[in-house]
Amino acid sequence: MRKQAEIKDDNIVTIITEYGRQKLLGYAESFQDLAELFEEEKAEILPEDKDRQEYLWQKKLCESRGLLADHLKEMANIMSNVAKEAYQYHPIGERKYKQVAHCLKDVGILLKNFMILENEDGHLTMSLMMKTQIQEAVTLEDVADLISVAMNVRVRASDHTPLFMTKEWNVYYFLEEPAFHILTGFAKATKETEKISGDNYSFCEIEQGRMVAILSDGMGSGEKACEESGRVIEMMERLLEAGFRKEAAVQIINGALASGEQEQNMSTLDICELNLYTGACEFMKIGAACTYIKREHLVDRLSARNLPLGVFQQIEPETIHRQLQDGDYIIMLSDGVLDALEQGIGEEIFPELLGKISHTNPGEIAGQILNYCLHQSKGKIRDDMTVLVIGMWRYC
Repeated sequence: MRKQAEIKDDNIVTIITEYGRQKLLGYAESFQDLAELFEEEKAEILPEDKDRQEYLWQKKLCESRGLLADHLKEMANIMSNVAKEAYQYHPIGERKYKQVAHCLKDVGILLKNFMILENEDGHLTMSLMMKTQIQEAVTLEDVADLISVAMNVRVRASDHTPLFMTKEWNVYYFLEEPAFHILTGFAKATKETEKISGDNYSFCEIEQGRMVAILSDGMGSGEKACEESGRVIEMMERLLEAGFRKEAAVQIINGALASGEQEQNMSTLDICELNLYTGACEFMKIGAACTYIKREHLVDRLSARNLPLGVFQQIEPETIHRQLQDGDYIIMLSDGVLDALEQGIGEEIFPELLGKISHTNPGEIAGQILNYCLHQSKGKIRDDMTVLVIGMWRYC
């Protein structure tokens, strides 16, 4: 069902109806109450006169209740945020409206309504009711270019908007383009005794202007390690897309791995979240290898000392913040890359090597890094190796 907006007298627009908002807030309150009930049970003092096996079972149950309480709180937080989501409505002046309508009419498009909304982060969403009068197919990409010129704001069609316009009146949405754009590249090598790499990675845009790179190294190598790291990547993607914060998503995944009864499931997790509007970058590492930020010849090394997922029921992921600039590169590695370096020059010289790289294409940079590491290990691949490179540039 398409969202409907309600415009209030103070130019604040709510995205859902008041009835829907109250229901969401009610659900959020219920989840919060459930979380408090589980926390009360979690707080019960464990009996000291029980045997060790029962004590350990009670302790594990207590930890599970605590995790469930945290998950319920996160669900309540997501629902509350959706219910309270609001936009600032900006009326478009008659002169600007006529200017946009004229530009569209020149290519056979009629404009009936135009609304500009600004979210809490200051990013614009444009809503236009339009239809085409010509036989040829009109793409929303072409319309976005026309609107960008007329409004002097770079916009693109929303992911939920159709690719082509129709001859019927429809509402189409356009989003303000971020200030930065990125290119990504990778290079991989599989352990010489295996056919499948135990490393998995993903680049995804979980919402407009919010890009995430995820790298996971499964315990060991081969098919089993690949399945473990692949499952971690898939769960992380789904939870982030559902609106979970990274911290909560990591705890959920860790709990799922740590609760394995038959064998221990461990995987590293390396997350890089990049705000393409501001250039702000946040790194979260759980047992992962170092990450490097290359700015021309200068290299910043980011590291964290903690254990992989699945070792303990509760973990404390380390978070690192950086502000990126035009032309910066982010280089993420799996453990096998640094292990290969230790067989040669050592990790300490690696930043100097990165500073000397002159390539500008992320794929070429990743390939050069991997080839150098293979040279250091004399061609022997003793562990899976993965190099991810993200290059960021500001739009002109």
